[in-house]
Amino acid sequence: MADMQKTLKDSAKLSGIGLHTGEKVNITILPAAENHGFKFQRVDIEGQPTIKADCDLVVATDRGTTLEENGARVYTTEHLLAALVGMEVDNALIQIDGPEVPIMDGSSWLFVEAIEKAGLVEQNAERNYFELTENIKWEDLEKGVEFLAVPDDHYRLTVMVDYKSPVLGTQHATMYNLAEFKKEISPCRTFVFLRELEFLAKNNLIKGGSLDNAIVLVEREQVDPAELKRLAKALGKEDLDVKVEGVGVLNTTKLKFENEPARHKLLDILGDLALLGRPIKGHILAARPGHAGNVGFAKVLKEQIKKQETQGKYFDLTKKPLYDINDIEKMLPHRYPFLLVDKVMEIGEETIIGVKNVTMNEPIFQGHFPGNPVFPGVLQIEATAQVGGIFALSKVEDPHLYSTYFMKIDNVKFKQKVLPGDTIIFELHLLSPMRRGLVHMGGKAYVNGQVVMEAEMLAQVIKDKE
Repeated sequence: MADMQKTLKDSAKLSGIGLHTGEKVNITILPAAENHGFKFQRVDIEGQPTIKADCDLVVATDRGTTLEENGARVYTTEHLLAALVGMEVDNALIQIDGPEVPIMDGSSWLFVEAIEKAGLVEQNAERNYFELTENIKWEDLEKGVEFLAVPDDHYRLTVMVDYKSPVLGTQHATMYNLAEFKKEISPCRTFVFLRELEFLAKNNLIKGGSLDNAIVLVEREQVDPAELKRLAKALGKEDLDVKVEGVGVLNTTKLKFENEPARHKLLDILGDLALLGRPIKGHILAARPGHAGNVGFAKVLKEQIKKQETQGKYFDLTKKPLYDINDIEKMLPHRYPFLLVDKVMEIGEETIIGVKNVTMNEPIFQGHFPGNPVFPGVLQIEATAQVGGIFALSKVEDPHLYSTYFMKIDNVKFKQKVLPGDTIIFELHLLSPMRRGLVHMGGKAYVNGQVVMEAEMLAQVIKDKE
C-alpha cells in the first residue's frame, strides 16, 4: 500500500519550562496541510513569524538545536521534533509563546503522549521519502564524530557513545524501526555530568534545569557536600537532598534503561535529522554524536537529496531480471504488437518494477508521428497496466488461467515525451489491500531517472480459463 502523509487529528497543548531560558512556555501542536512539514510559529512576537524546521536555518547547537528565520528564534527543538518523527507525523504547525520548547521531563515522552491523545489522520498525499541508494560517510576528525548512512527499507538508527568516562564507558543503542520509538526511545532523558553542572548553572545556561528533567552522572568517589550546596544555590534551590555514593547516578533518579544515555543520543539524532525535511529510508550509524554533528550530517544528506533530484531516481538494470519476456508471455495474454513489457526486475509484497524498451521499430511510429516519433501516452498507461497485471497474477496460483481487466484510471499526468531509444521503468505499488480480485495500484514511469508519467488504476483479476 502507498505510504500516505499524516497530520494530527486535533490540536495538542503542553506547557513547561525552557531548559536554558527558564521561561514558562505554552505550545500548541496544530494539524497542517499536506507537504507543509514542520514549522514553529512565535505567537508572542509581532507578526507571529514562522520558522521552518530546516537544517539550513540552524544558528546554534550548544546543548540543543536552535533555529532562526524571519527575525525569530526557537531553542531546544530536538525532543519535540523527535516525537513528531517517531510518531510518524509528517505535517504540523507548532505555535509557541516563548523562545524555547519546554524541556518537560528531559525526554520526548510527554510530547508523544500529547500527540497520541490528539490522534493522527491520514492525508491524500504520499510520503516523499529520502531513500538511500548508496553509502554516505561523514566525519568530524577534530571532535571524533562519525556518521554512516546505508540503504535500508526502514528508518533505522544505531548509536555508539564513548565519553571515556568511568560511569558511562562505551554504550550502544539501536532503533530497528520507528515502531520501537514510543516505548524504547521516547522516555529516555537528557543527561549531564556533575562536573559540568556548576559551570552551566553559574553561566545561566540551564535556568530551567533541575534534577527532575535530567540524569546527573557522577564520576568521582567523593563529592564535597559544600559543592552540592553551591550547586543548589546556582540552581535556585535551598538545598539538594541527594547523596553521592561514588561513581554512578545521583540517587534522586534511576535509569529507565541501562543504556539510557545512548538511547537519548539516538533520540537527539532523530530530532535533528527531522531538519532534513523528508522521512528517511536508510540505516544511520553514529559514533560519538552531538547536536553539531547531527546537524552537519543532516546538511550532507540534504545535498544528497538535491543530487538525487537533479540526477533522477536510480534503477539497477544490470542485474538478472525476475521475469524475462518468455516468463511474461506465460502470464499475460498479450502478443505483438500489444505486449508492452520486456522484463520485470523485482516484485515485493506491495511493489513491482517493470521495463519497456522503446525502439523505432514499434509499428505505432508509422503514424505517431511521421517525422516526429512520440510514444503515445495511452500506450504508456497500457504498459503500466500490464506491469500491474503481472503483479496481480504473480499473487495467484496458475496465473495462465486468469486475466486482468481495467476498471478505472485516475490522476493521470504526463510529464515529458517518450522517444525511440528510451527505456521506460515502471514502478507500481498497492494503494489498498487486494480483495475479491480487485487490485488498486499507483505508479510512476521513469526515463533516465525522471518521471514521465504517473497514474492510479483499478483492475480486477478474473479466472476465465480452464
